[in-house]
Amino acid sequence: MGEVKMGGHIPVLLKEVMDALAVRPGGRYVDGTLGRAGHTKEIIARGGMVLGIDRDEQAIHEIGEVAGLTAVRGRHGDLKEIANEKGWSEVDGILLDLGVSSPQLDEAGRGFSFLREGPLDMRMDRSSGLSAADIVNGESAERLEEIFRELGEEPQARRIAKAIAKEREKRKFETTVEFADFVERVVGRRGAHHPATRVFQALRMEVNDEIGELERALEGGLGLLKSGGRFAVITFESLTDRIVKRFFAKHVGRMVSLQQGGERWEGEEPRMRAVTGKVVVASEEEADLNPRSRSAKLRAAEKE
Repeated sequence: MGEVKMGGHIPVLLKEVMDALAVRPGGRYVDGTLGRAGHTKEIIARGGMVLGIDRDEQAIHEIGEVAGLTAVRGRHGDLKEIANEKGWSEVDGILLDLGVSSPQLDEAGRGFSFLREGPLDMRMDRSSGLSAADIVNGESAERLEEIFRELGEEPQARRIAKAIAKEREKRKFETTVEFADFVERVVGRRGAHHPATRVFQALRMEVNDEIGELERALEGGLGLLKSGGRFAVITFESLTDRIVKRFFAKHVGRMVSLQQGGERWEGEEPRMRAVTGKVVVASEEEADLNPRSRSAKLRAAEKE
């Protein structure tokens, strides 16, 4: 079947996600990162019903009414509680498509991209929480270094943090391009990637508590899945991919040989079975059509 598109939007790894979820007619599925609903529409086209969750009010508004979809504004870290409130005590599948949606990147006013001048914001939910500017201008150099190193895996985290703290004595950082240009002056430019890429990633993750949300979604989602239910997660950064990989691995567990003979399973309950033997990435054809898919990684597992 052909790809589902919404206003030119191409869902990442669409066929691979549908295969991983093994969507069946009448099944109940949670899309914890609804975005433009590309994956959700394909699930519905295959006969599934979807509870879609997104913290971005604009995303919920733009999707509008879609038969088979119940769209809820909320955080994917609360997906189990949201599903229970809607009367869904167990589901057949869960999808998380992590990272930033295309509309968020494309709209300069959201402040996610250093390629477009806009306020240094980065909040997925603009109604609450600290903005990236609040963090850059308010946190200590030590805390900024920690954020850049842990969430952005930025090797020059200390140098950048110290430079920011010094520069703040003269002015506040307010816009995306202004801040990105400052980081570039501090560390210089090498290679194809903009030197502020990791710093922007780290700030976005900190602003939106992306690691905490992911960990809560994984734990809550596993508790929501019925036996035989599938959990599929698309990541775009090595940090989040490692978290998903380790979470699935500890529940898949392993068989350990015993000295007295035989073997025993070791792992964390509830048990899961790996659906994707190794990480799934986009084909060259998809990567050419949709550059965003180049960094996408899909992992999936089934609850036993």
